[in-house]
Amino acid sequence: MSPEETEPAGAIPLGKWETVAAEVDPDGIAWVTLDRPEKRNAMSPMLNKEMLQVLDVVEADERARVLVLTGAGESFSAGMDLKEYFREVDAAGPVARARSRREANEWQYRRLRYFPKPTIAMVNGWCFGGAFTPLVACDLAIAADEATFGLSEVNWGIPPGSVVSRALAEVVPARDALYYIMTGRTFSGPQAAAMRLVNESVPREVLRDRTADLARQLAGVNRAVLEAAKVGFKRARNMDWEASEEYLYAKLDQSTAADPEHGREHGLSQFLDEKSFRPGLGAYRRG
Repeated sequence: MSPEETEPAGAIPLGKWETVAAEVDPDGIAWVTLDRPEKRNAMSPMLNKEMLQVLDVVEADERARVLVLTGAGESFSAGMDLKEYFREVDAAGPVARARSRREANEWQYRRLRYFPKPTIAMVNGWCFGGAFTPLVACDLAIAADEATFGLSEVNWGIPPGSVVSRALAEVVPARDALYYIMTGRTFSGPQAAAMRLVNESVPREVLRDRTADLARQLAGVNRAVLEAAKVGFKRARNMDWEASEEYLYAKLDQSTAADPEHGREHGLSQFLDEKSFRPGLGAYRRG
């Protein structure tokens, strides 16, 4: 096991699954690992079912404040398991095919995109095809410089499957997206960062530490406010200005009412009355 794959000290398993490993560490980071290294963590119908269960567990567990999604071994994910999807599921008929597609999409973007807790994709290696959807659905992403990304579908006779093209359009400029969709060429972690598919790319040996640092920072932010901020942004960016005005003010009121630590009151008091808090230079004092 390489240094960046070392299990965090004191981590507690969140359950037992065949194709996914999940544990929460003392810092409140839920490490969720696609665990089919012999298949480069290709996403099978079983994995998709289990990821729905894992997301339920992480959402309900009060110890878990941030979710990090990664892959076992040398890969993040090679995308959809071609044998199971294009042979076995297709052979099972249209009902089985529709159910498999629904379960895949349910966790890969519907649940993950609006997950109430912060999410980070840690791309440790091979990331192809269908893996782009959960990668983009995560709030933030950090890649290893050595990671290899690719949309190779055109090379074996189909366009990118499911909502991969829509996911790519969410974060990548059209020229870059079309170049890799149409050529099937691969690209590296630094190239992924340059086109904003990921936030940053770092050497593999520091990938886990860098991801953990970011996750710990997010774990320290007011939960209710963080959820309202991230979901508000994702919803409002597809609205017009008038609709987003109504929606974002509603999210502000909702987060204030739902915040058990009353962060707004503490922050305003410490900034305006006590003069002990300077926004942008730190966080307000809890309690």
